[in-house]
Amino acid sequence: MITDEKLQLLYGENSISVQRKRYDRAVKHFEDLYGPSENLMIFSAPGRTEVGGNHTDHNRGCVLAAAVDLDVIAIVRPEIGSVVRVKSEGFPEDVVDISDLSIKESERNTSAALIRGVAAGFARTHHSVSGFTAYTTSNVLKGSGLSSSAAFEVLIGTIFSHIANEGCVTAVEIAQIAQFAENQYFGKPSGLMDQMASSVGGFITIDFKDTAEPVISSIPFDFASSGYDVFIVDTKGDHADLTPDYAAIPAEMRSVAQYFDKEVLREITRADVVANIDEIRKKCGDRAVSRALHFFDENSRVASEAAALRSGDVDMFLSLVNGSGNSSFCFLQNVFTGHDSRNQGLVMGLYFAQSVLKGTGASRVHGGGFAGTIQAFVPKDLSEEFVQKLEAVFGKGSCYKLYIRPVGGTRVDEVL
Repeated sequence: MITDEKLQLLYGENSISVQRKRYDRAVKHFEDLYGPSENLMIFSAPGRTEVGGNHTDHNRGCVLAAAVDLDVIAIVRPEIGSVVRVKSEGFPEDVVDISDLSIKESERNTSAALIRGVAAGFARTHHSVSGFTAYTTSNVLKGSGLSSSAAFEVLIGTIFSHIANEGCVTAVEIAQIAQFAENQYFGKPSGLMDQMASSVGGFITIDFKDTAEPVISSIPFDFASSGYDVFIVDTKGDHADLTPDYAAIPAEMRSVAQYFDKEVLREITRADVVANIDEIRKKCGDRAVSRALHFFDENSRVASEAAALRSGDVDMFLSLVNGSGNSSFCFLQNVFTGHDSRNQGLVMGLYFAQSVLKGTGASRVHGGGFAGTIQAFVPKDLSEEFVQKLEAVFGKGSCYKLYIRPVGGTRVDEVL
């Protein structure tokens, strides 16, 4: 049974009826595909929004992130045996026999690879796995920086935790297993921020100084009562051919660290760079130095943002969010690509967001950058105008209001 209390926790008080209908539809789709069942279990794993720490995790920095109400849900029937069947809405059914946990080159970049990889991650950490049948549906926007793949990985891990381990696998372990699956089986060298934010829930800071044991700290702050709405705006940018732009950021940051015979920037300080600025500029180039300086400032900014939230100082928090956005634009330089000067959707998004905000709230690039989405914290009395003006630029449906969700991957039909 899904209670109104649980739906309000996951999606906010204004979305209970909409979400109940969504879950009812999902159950019907499951039963149409696999027949009626009396032992169904229901799960959810959220997308996430990055709030601070833009491009810091890959150099073992700190990030501030939050789980959101956009999520992947699954209707699940546990099965005897080792076969996992997952039918995701709009996609062919994945059938994975998890008695074989070897990496399959033919599965690279597929959801089947993530299922097998999560199962392998459970096995290598001495947790149990078992078969199940699932129907999933997602409203996590692909290409939005909300991490739909991490939500799917965390969903599979949460299912295994409950059907084979009595729900005892921790959120941190599930996130680490999810990252393992994405890195080793799917073939994408992602950091851990996306999976951790989806698995843990709420506002969290993550310190990646020790990537084997990242330090996660939850921030108990009810943003829904702050007087602001959180939006992401899809600027309709094309992510094609941007891989070199994304790859250059960690590579250039690391080149500055390598000047000191270190692997990543977390192993040196801003003072080290400033003291050797002439030689580093000659060896690494000014953009690499600028990106390194962004890393140091952004890393310390995350701690300040977290402190502001903990103390309830929303004005200070928003000022720091604006600082993060300015640093990404000016010093990280990930708001537009240098090889396509005609298309600068993020620049347009930030301009029109700031024209509505008029010095209130905050706006910044969201996620990897170069194309995709911006993030904005908008006073509630300006939200209607914000949507109207931004959608006049990018089209109807391009603005999405987010609810900061205090719960990560979870079994929805459990009574609170």
